[in-house]
Amino acid sequence: MPRFLIGVSALAMFAGCAFAQDFSIERIDHHIRTLSDDSFEGRAPGTVGERMTVAYLSGAFSAVGLEPGGDLRPDGTRSWTQDVTLNRSTMVEDPVLSLSIGGERVPMVQEKDLAVRAPVNGSERVELEDVPLIFVGYGAHAPERDWSDFKDVDVEGKVIVALVNDPDFETGEGVFGGEAMTYYGRWTYKYEEAARRGAAGVLVIHETEPASYPWGVIANGNHTTLDIVRDDPAAAHSALQGWMHVDIARRVFEAAGTSYEDAKAMAQQPEFQPMELDATIDATLVSRKERITVKNVVGILPGSNRPDEHILFTGHHDHLGVGQPDETGDTIYNGAIDNATGLALMIEMARAFVETGGTERSLVFLAVGAEESGLLGAKYYAANPLYPLEKTVGVINTDAPGVHGPTRDFSISGSAKLGLLDVLIEEAEERGRRYSPDPNPAAGSFFRSDHFPFAQVGVPAVSFRSGRDLVDGGTERAAAIAAAYSAEDYHQQSDEWSPDWDLSGLVADAELIYAVAERLGNSSEWPNWAEGSEFKALRDASADARSQGQ
Repeated sequence: MPRFLIGVSALAMFAGCAFAQDFSIERIDHHIRTLSDDSFEGRAPGTVGERMTVAYLSGAFSAVGLEPGGDLRPDGTRSWTQDVTLNRSTMVEDPVLSLSIGGERVPMVQEKDLAVRAPVNGSERVELEDVPLIFVGYGAHAPERDWSDFKDVDVEGKVIVALVNDPDFETGEGVFGGEAMTYYGRWTYKYEEAARRGAAGVLVIHETEPASYPWGVIANGNHTTLDIVRDDPAAAHSALQGWMHVDIARRVFEAAGTSYEDAKAMAQQPEFQPMELDATIDATLVSRKERITVKNVVGILPGSNRPDEHILFTGHHDHLGVGQPDETGDTIYNGAIDNATGLALMIEMARAFVETGGTERSLVFLAVGAEESGLLGAKYYAANPLYPLEKTVGVINTDAPGVHGPTRDFSISGSAKLGLLDVLIEEAEERGRRYSPDPNPAAGSFFRSDHFPFAQVGVPAVSFRSGRDLVDGGTERAAAIAAAYSAEDYHQQSDEWSPDWDLSGLVADAELIYAVAERLGNSSEWPNWAEGSEFKALRDASADARSQGQ
């Protein structure tokens, strides 16, 4: 991959051109190719690669005419960035892991049999000795659904073993809403519930279909773990957090006198009882703790009439950095599709709005960091907003838009219903495109992109998807491309820029998103969540702030 001159000088071309209002494939391609170049070293948080990325994005935002929109300086002006302070845990040696299965001590190979993360419970050294394993089904405690996988069993001091996804995943029906994953199905929830119950650890059993990604994705990124700064990290994190390969799970359940399939079937019933397993774990994890500051990059185009009302464009700028070599010897996780594409769209969107004079409401372009570590940059902004959330009209997130040509449709991550989606549908119809629901709601993608922390605080938010009905090749070709990317390139070193991409579809996506933002930016509309949404009450609670001056 060629190397590019980076920094503001390399971006002068964007400031000096007489731009047309049309979105440019050439400019989008340049941004993707640059940000995913090997010289950016995979854009991992707290690295030289992140600093290069922040400099590039700040320069690009400045070059297209945005104003700095980040933290306030002492003189009252704003910087280009928002500081996000995180705790970083880095393993200083490979973990030593073993299971006693039916009385037989079996060494476990990190990232082959188990995949455990550098601990973020506040300890630099974690040692577990003969700690019993207990199977807790899907690890869900949902009293509003009259469901608890824990019943009254005390799991304090034990390592819980849980299935990924929801109890409804296998059957497609039940109190968890059928096919679509709820937050109870996410591995993050299972980690959180384990910590709330005082468990010594948690191991989520991996299967590709219910997890929606192969084991290779699980095996990456465990060497370093990031988390927000907490007063009591141990209250939020068990000492041991990780995944168990399904082949190991099968051995464990056989030793307990059952089969993995039978155990799963039992866990799908509301009367399921936690199961003591004939297995214990030994684990020694040694890590180095430090506090780092990563950056959200923020540019703003102030509104001409109602500058205190804001529309947010979001997308993450980080990726996985540098790791062990793959079969070709490549060590860099370039993150071209995930998410240099979304950043390129954001920069070009900003350029287009500056060229047309912006809108009556302010437009904020927020490139967040540490998404791959758990949406941490977005979570930080949602907890420490630079602009009031109650006056934030909505959030449009772009994460890995399509690079294989235009589609007849578009989608969003998950199946949430909200007014922001209604506006997208209406504007798409004007452009001959239709809305297609998330084709794989069981993957829980609604909880996996940077719009989600905004939804959690009530702000209407969507993560835009390019669609699954390609003009060239239809749904069959699109499905094949998506399956290949998930199996071969997602979170792998092979996610690299390609000269064979057709970015005309990304341009069409940009035109649709632009139309939505222009409409909302020049109106007094306040999109809300649909009736019955768990986020609507949060939004309604701040309604008075939006009614002032109306």
